[in-house]
Amino acid sequence: MMELLRRKALELGAFRAEVLDVSRVSLDASFRSLCESNACGNYGRNYMCPPDAGGIEELMEEIRSYDCLMVYQTVGELEDSYDFEGMMEAGKRHNELAQKLRAFTRERRKERQDGPESETVCPEEPEGASFLHLGAGGCRVCSVCAKVTGEPCRHPDMAMRSLETYGINVSLLAQEAGMRYINGQNTVTYFGAVFMRGGRPQEPEKERR
Repeated sequence: MMELLRRKALELGAFRAEVLDVSRVSLDASFRSLCESNACGNYGRNYMCPPDAGGIEELMEEIRSYDCLMVYQTVGELEDSYDFEGMMEAGKRHNELAQKLRAFTRERRKERQDGPESETVCPEEPEGASFLHLGAGGCRVCSVCAKVTGEPCRHPDMAMRSLETYGINVSLLAQEAGMRYINGQNTVTYFGAVFMRGGRPQEPEKERR
């Protein structure tokens, strides 16, 4: 399944995508202090960001409970290093790709639930697997998070936390995946990941008879 997901990420426009064992993910609780500094302005103002996203130790333990991940990156072209609008547009495209990957895993799950006779189910796809999708930066599904207006999350099925929220060292993750953290002058690089836990490969037809 993860190889299938990796190919899908590339098909959807990812610059690079690789599959790793979760043991290769570097976690660091000190990343929470960066969130608390509120340089991005989202601390306490976005349900998918700290402190509402959950305690850092709890989130890191959740990451350790997964088996593997597919990490991907997108690279956006900028007019210059001050092209803030270009950065935002590249971030938007990245998070749109993340949502498409989430929709893809949901479609595969639905196809499996429809029955093993489905022609689109691959033999290597696991049954009973669960997925965690993490994007770049704070959740940007809504222009203004419902946290600010005192409402419940408007789109809980689309809301997405970031890699950094879970204490993941993205620069080290890039190294583990053989990717560049920065991809040249006048570019901006964003990272995302899909974690998979549990499940078992579907048995070949001859073994299920």
